[in-house]
Amino acid sequence: MGLREMKKQQTRENISHQATRLFLRHGFDRVTIADVAAAAQVAKMTVTNYFPRKEDLALDLHETFVSGLARTVADRAPGESALAALRRGFLHAVDRHDPVIGFSGAEFARMITDSPALVARLREFHEEREAALAAVLAEETGARPDDVLPRLVAAQLGGVHRVLFQETLRRTLDGEDGVTIAAALTESARTAFDLLEPSLRDYAVFTAQPSAPGARAPTFRGRRGGH
Repeated sequence: MGLREMKKQQTRENISHQATRLFLRHGFDRVTIADVAAAAQVAKMTVTNYFPRKEDLALDLHETFVSGLARTVADRAPGESALAALRRGFLHAVDRHDPVIGFSGAEFARMITDSPALVARLREFHEEREAALAAVLAEETGARPDDVLPRLVAAQLGGVHRVLFQETLRRTLDGEDGVTIAAALTESARTAFDLLEPSLRDYAVFTAQPSAPGARAPTFRGRRGGH
């Protein structure tokens, strides 16, 4: 990273930090872009250049959140299905108490749930993540543009992650500690993924082409077309 890029990153992090501090202290809806700019000692335009929407100042993991499921599927190991990859990825995230799956602390969770604007923006995140997952599933399985199956599968897999995210927030607001939440999430996740196992265990299994080591040749061995 060059000096210019480093300064941009530092500016972005400072704006995000000051915004989060103000939101937690005063509530998201009471803080203005001008307040954030003043706290970060930058112009209002600088804030909006880095964060075009006020909601993204509070939810500063947009790119990671939206791309996460699709990236996990795209990077799955040989012989691993989309379902298995996402199960593995989620359980690892639980072990890390990853903020992307909802481990944000009580103050942050309350800030989100108390703001209709943030609740709505978070809903958009879930929808965008599901669409990104559907796109990579379609690519990995060679689905036709008019094939609804990748979207149906993405809706099921995305739905599991959405419900578990909401469960994390609920338990956080109920005062449970991270270890307790992680244990409950692990059990719920296993139940949820087990429910999908009969239908999706053979969907989008990654196999490498023998003639081209490392090349992707995803396969589908589900129920489509009677196979």
